[in-house]
Amino acid sequence: MGSLTDDENQDLNQTLLPQISPKHEDTGIKDDEHNDDLISRVWIESKKLWIIVGPAIFSRVASFTMNVITQAFAGHLGDVQLAAISIANTVIVGFNFGLLLGMASALETLCGQAFGAKKYNMLGVYMQRSWIVLFLCCFLMLPFYVFATPLLKLLGQPEDVAEQSGVVAVWMIPLHFSFAFQFPLQRFLQSQLKASVIAWVSLAGLVVNAVTSWLFVYVFDFGLIGAAIALDISWWVLVFGLFGYTVLGGCPHTWSGFSMEAFSQLWEFVKLSAASGVMLCLENWYYRILILMTGFLKNATLAVDALSVCMTINGWEMMIPLAFFAGAGVRVANELGAGNGKGAKFATIVSVAESTVIGLIFCTLIMIFHNKIAFIFSSSTDVLGAVDKLAFLLAITILLNSVQPVLSGVAVGSGWQGLVAYINIGCYYVIGLPLGIAMGWLFHFGVSGVWGGMIFGGTATQTVILAIITVRCNWDKEAEIASMRVNKWSNDN
Repeated sequence: MGSLTDDENQDLNQTLLPQISPKHEDTGIKDDEHNDDLISRVWIESKKLWIIVGPAIFSRVASFTMNVITQAFAGHLGDVQLAAISIANTVIVGFNFGLLLGMASALETLCGQAFGAKKYNMLGVYMQRSWIVLFLCCFLMLPFYVFATPLLKLLGQPEDVAEQSGVVAVWMIPLHFSFAFQFPLQRFLQSQLKASVIAWVSLAGLVVNAVTSWLFVYVFDFGLIGAAIALDISWWVLVFGLFGYTVLGGCPHTWSGFSMEAFSQLWEFVKLSAASGVMLCLENWYYRILILMTGFLKNATLAVDALSVCMTINGWEMMIPLAFFAGAGVRVANELGAGNGKGAKFATIVSVAESTVIGLIFCTLIMIFHNKIAFIFSSSTDVLGAVDKLAFLLAITILLNSVQPVLSGVAVGSGWQGLVAYINIGCYYVIGLPLGIAMGWLFHFGVSGVWGGMIFGGTATQTVILAIITVRCNWDKEAEIASMRVNKWSNDN
């Protein structure tokens, strides 16, 4: 037979090429994406993002409210009881909460990328590995609960508050162990876009918390211990609710039962979990240190009151950026796992843009109502005036926090936890903390100086560095790295 002419070759190629479908068609980001309508692409990506972000906001607000309810019931028992449960929650539980939450975020990388690569069977194995690692870590942290009273006395807490806080801390040990199972379950479900389940279970936990707090504190008259038990029960409701959904048919492709495979590669899993834990802990502890430092200033009571009001407002608003943290991490991990670097880049842009817009709205509201926002918490003229002076810093913090957690979520989705941990150490504790001390004490700017130094020296610097790393990222290369990571951790290898 004679060879094909050039025209025949061209016709043959034109016939065959359209039959080759894009490898990642189900991601919604096609190879010919530059021809797609931008608004349509943003809408598609936004829907995928808000499937995670919407329920994540609700579940985080519900968890935050559970602590508020417990503190409210304790507050009606007396000032010492309120201080005791607040300190036990903030110092003892808060310290361990941050570390375990960070360690569980390793699953956002592994489960998210495995789900994108359609290695569905590995998600359940990864979650079981995380259960093992976090459960063992809980035992290592038990001394913080058992010896809470002497630890709090060492930190300068009043004798009666330290004693009561120590009792509460011991009764919160069941709550502590619930974190080891709940956090991995949440990330396991989020990575496969089942965040709505977490929201419904969180609502159930919130209702249980309100009912049990009333029963144990008022009906059974268990007092402060009753408030702690109510919180224990509520968090274990979350665990059993999410676990029940998982094993009773809610995740047929990703949960195939308990597996001995979970006990393999545990040391590698510990290292990745530790990097994730350090990364988030360094951020979580940073602003706790701010409050502790403020307590050593002149007129410390007023400074702490004003700063506490600002931190509470910031904490409520932070539920939104933290939800974007989860959403960005899952979306980026899914796209990288599917080998779609362009899709991961576009998901990053949409996540950062939408979170920033929401942050700008809240920042503007703070600036408009700068002299009224403290009325929610206090009617004291001194406190209102002090908060008014800090409103600008609160607005800047909210704006930065609308960007920084999203970039951290992108880092988690990409598996950069180790790098970000080093960045956090440098920005927060080498630059931010010394600058805050210098501005507060050496230059006598008080609480504004401490907070301003820690914002501009730490948070702003970290945000700029993460932004530069993200902008300069080679997403196609990251997709290749994700593919190698999935193969390395997969039992198919």
